[in-house]
Amino acid sequence: MTYYGGNEMAASFRTVRKNTVQIAEEIPEDQYGFKASPDTRSIAQLLTHVALIPRIQAEVHQNRIDDLAKLDFAGLLRRIGVEEAKPRTKAEVVALIASEGETFAKYVESLPEAFLAEAVAMPPGVQPATKSRFEMLLSPKEHEMHHRAQLMTLQRMIGLVPHLTRQMQERMARMQQQTAR
Repeated sequence: MTYYGGNEMAASFRTVRKNTVQIAEEIPEDQYGFKASPDTRSIAQLLTHVALIPRIQAEVHQNRIDDLAKLDFAGLLRRIGVEEAKPRTKAEVVALIASEGETFAKYVESLPEAFLAEAVAMPPGVQPATKSRFEMLLSPKEHEMHHRAQLMTLQRMIGLVPHLTRQMQERMARMQQQTAR
């Protein structure tokens, strides 16, 4: 028996995605083209990337691929890249993040423990040689949190205080007020 399965993974992913949506909503549309440096993604490109990357795991697991050597990874990345490159308004980016996130979360919460426990062979030379579907399905959340940290830095660069920082500051202020009483 595990204590963390598809339902818990989906709930956790939804929490992460909700925070990403809030960041996307708080950044003004006229800042969506901002880049930290010329060779990096713009805010809009990064948000779109975050929205679409769970499709990689969905492709692997919905097609029950058991060996990543069988996956046309380059082709899959090309297809996602074409989708990422489409011009979108801020409203369209926010809607994409929300809809893609919910699609992935619904898929994950439908998965039985036996499926999550199945082993998938990694490409030659990758260690470990196999991973469970469960571990692989955690990667979109981990990936998103990595990029969300970048987005929070970008928010700071354009003069915004990220909502998670504001929330923490509010909690700290309440605790200080209670201590002072």
